[in-house]
Amino acid sequence: MTLTAAKSKSRRRRAFTKGDRLTLSLFVGVPAFLHIVWVWIPALLTVALSFTYWNGVQLSNIRWAGLANYDTIFTASPQFWSALRNNTYWLLWFSLIATPLGVLLAYQVDRRIRGHKIYESIYYIPVVLSMAVIGVIWRFMLGPTGLVQVLLGYPGIEDAIPIFGNYDINTYVILSIASWRHIGYIMLLYLAGLKSVDPSLREAAAIDGATEWQSFRKVVLPAMKPVNVIIIVITVIESLRAFDLVYILYGTSTGWPILGMLVFQNIYGQSASMLGAAYAVILLLLSITPIVFYLRTVFREDQ
Repeated sequence: MTLTAAKSKSRRRRAFTKGDRLTLSLFVGVPAFLHIVWVWIPALLTVALSFTYWNGVQLSNIRWAGLANYDTIFTASPQFWSALRNNTYWLLWFSLIATPLGVLLAYQVDRRIRGHKIYESIYYIPVVLSMAVIGVIWRFMLGPTGLVQVLLGYPGIEDAIPIFGNYDINTYVILSIASWRHIGYIMLLYLAGLKSVDPSLREAAAIDGATEWQSFRKVVLPAMKPVNVIIIVITVIESLRAFDLVYILYGTSTGWPILGMLVFQNIYGQSASMLGAAYAVILLLLSITPIVFYLRTVFREDQ
C-alpha cells in the first residue's frame, strides 16, 4: 500500500467525536442563529411592512397599502431625490478620490519609503474609530469655538465661519471628514493584499523592462483581484449606508439629507410611518444590485 493510499484510508476512518460535533454546532449554529434573528428576519419584515400603513405601535392598526408608500416617495417626496443625489456624490467621491488615495498610500507604504511606519500608524488611527466618534471629533474641531476657527482667527461665536450652516460647502465638508477614515481603511486592506503578492512577479517585470506603473497595472493589480473586489464592495456599502456621521454633525435636520437619514426620520420620528420601511427597501436594493452584478461578472470571468 502506498503512502498516499494509507493517508486516504486513515482520513476515511476518522470520525468526529460528540465533543467535536458539539463544538462545530456551537461555532456554526450560534452565529447563524443570531444572523437570522437580527438580520434576515428584520429585513424580511421591513420589506413586508413597506407595503402597509402602520404607526409602529399597535399591530391591529396595520393596513394594506400596496405600492402607495413607494408612489409617495417617487412622486411626492422631493427629499428623496436630494438624498439620492447626496448618496451619489458620496459614492463618486469615494470611488474617484478617497479609494484611489488609499490605494496610493498603501503602495507607497509597501515600498518602504522613508518614515513609512509613521505614515502607516497615522493613517491607521481613524480606522479604529467609529463614524460617530469621528463626527464628534470633527464637530468639535470645526465648531464656532473649535480649533480650526481659532487657527483662522475667528475664535468667537459671532465671527465664526458657518462651516456646518452653509449648504454650498456642506457637501465637501462631510465628504472630506468621511474620507479621513475611508482612506485609512482602504490603505489597510490594500497593504495586506500587497504583502501577499509574490515578489518574483515584480522582479520578472523589472527584468523585462517594465516601468513601475506598468508593473503595478499589469502585474500587481491583476494578482490582487480578490482584494479589488472586496474594496469595490466596501466602497459601495460605505457610501450608501452613511448615517451616523451625518446624524452627529447635523442631527435630524435636512441640512444634508441622505437615504439613511430618511429611514430614521420616517420610522423613529414623531410622525412614524412605513415610509421609512420603503426607504429602507430602496436603500437595500441600491446596495445589493451593483454588488451582485459586479460579483457575478467577476465569477463568470473566473469560470
